[in-house]
Amino acid sequence: MRLLLVEDEWGLVEALKAIFTKENYGVDICMDGESGLDNALTGIYDLIILDIMLPRKDGLAVLQELRKAKIETPVLMLTARAELNDKIAGLDRGADDYLTKPFQTGELLARIRAVTRRKGEVVTNDPGWGDLTLRQKTRELCCGNTTVKLGLKEFLLLETLMVHSRQIISKEQLIEKVWGFDSEAEYNNVEVYISFLRKKISFVGSQVQIKVNRGIGYYLELSAQG
Repeated sequence: MRLLLVEDEWGLVEALKAIFTKENYGVDICMDGESGLDNALTGIYDLIILDIMLPRKDGLAVLQELRKAKIETPVLMLTARAELNDKIAGLDRGADDYLTKPFQTGELLARIRAVTRRKGEVVTNDPGWGDLTLRQKTRELCCGNTTVKLGLKEFLLLETLMVHSRQIISKEQLIEKVWGFDSEAEYNNVEVYISFLRKKISFVGSQVQIKVNRGIGYYLELSAQG
């Protein structure tokens, strides 16, 4: 799952980035409202965490423009503005949840899980497909009693293929989800990590295969034995 964090307090940004990485979330950072809006308008994120008091464009304006542009990505407002009127303003402009600073890490992560569940297609707790399961906390790939550890990019890549298993996912989409919107990763990066994943899927004895539709993208399929 890929998050967009729009926050201008550098100490908090570093702390949240460490927390999200530990939880095996991909995260992109924007420290002002205009760049946050530009990134959010791509529609590639599973969740946007948005402060209100931002330079260049405040969070409420960002949120309003997102909803006007028909971007339906869930938005969690994370702000020091705790007045009831501020909460009402955020929710009325299309926020899915509102959490005030200071906050407990456990509550923030629980709210992230709750908000993304509402979207319907995002699976944040041990996603699976076929005979495979991904353990979110330990970043392990499991098939029956056999497990293997995945790197973060391997985990995010396979998670994306599982969550969007009804689609063929292009290399461009995988780069955005796994490496980030501003990444300089190239197509061969995707091919290398797909190769890593295929070997690990084979190692655990799964019947799941990562297939490629040349010129279009990747998708999951069960082998003939399944």
